[in-house]
Amino acid sequence: MEAKAYLRYVRISPRKVQIVCDLIRNQNVDTAMAILMNTPKSASEPLTKLLKSAVANAENNFSMDHDKLYVSEVYATPGPILKRMQPASKGRGYRINKRTSHVTLAVAEKE
Repeated sequence: MEAKAYLRYVRISPRKVQIVCDLIRNQNVDTAMAILMNTPKSASEPLTKLLKSAVANAENNFSMDHDKLYVSEVYATPGPILKRMQPASKGRGYRINKRTSHVTLAVAEKE
């Protein structure tokens, strides 16, 4: 049994979020929280809130023990891209892609 939490439409590129996801995958919940609190990446703050939400879901909805929880699955997928234009020379316009992410995090109990 695992408890999941989702983070939708976060305004960070999925490549940047995936770097932080790789740090906490298969880690104990307390270790993962410590890693996120001390990682100087912009994705660590939303992932911290997401991890807290997944742990709360596990404890309240599935009656799991906090001490046995670990991050069983975490991944980021691309969301919709906000397309903007940057004025360029000679009347042209360069496209700027403002990427978004959908993040899924699941915690499970160690057997």
